[in-house]
Amino acid sequence: MKGFSEHLQRYRIFLASRSPRRQTLLKDSGIPYQLWLKEEVPEIIPDGLSPTESAVYLARLKAKGYVQELRDNDILITADTIVVLGDRILGKPADRDDALKILNDLSGNPHEVVTGVCLTSPCDEKVFTSHTTVWFDNLHPIEIMEYIDEFRPFDKAGAYGIQEWIGYIGITRIEGSYFNVMGLPIQRLYRELQSFTGYKLNQ
Repeated sequence: MKGFSEHLQRYRIFLASRSPRRQTLLKDSGIPYQLWLKEEVPEIIPDGLSPTESAVYLARLKAKGYVQELRDNDILITADTIVVLGDRILGKPADRDDALKILNDLSGNPHEVVTGVCLTSPCDEKVFTSHTTVWFDNLHPIEIMEYIDEFRPFDKAGAYGIQEWIGYIGITRIEGSYFNVMGLPIQRLYRELQSFTGYKLNQ
């Protein structure tokens, strides 16, 4: 039986993401890939989209600049992660004050993390989403300030990284994929890649 890693050797898999968390998750899963980066697109979400639709929209938007350059047996992976508190989509904090406000709002409340993933080839596209609910303990303002000043989470939706100190001391419970909160639902991506490339375990 041919293993999946061997099966993937016939493809060139590209990850279009500057996120070191996504890069690490893809590498550690054993999926061979090359990093392919272009100028970042403005992450502006049209009015009226739901959180799920917003994550999918941004993942597909990130793929648009690459599609014309894909060749046969190329697969491009793009993704976007958003944090939702109530009916508000929380993006990346604009500055320290914005990060303080976001984390104060998340403190003591559950929120949802939604990642949209887009697999693109020259002749096909597959999009999917992953949802995780995260519960934060009541965080003391000093803890929030300490985290922001030490870890500077300005490149993270929701102003935090679950794999960092604040995740260790502040998160009481999650429901869904932990890796989704990091930015890439790697288990789901692994299975979707198998389906996308026509791989079957009994072949």
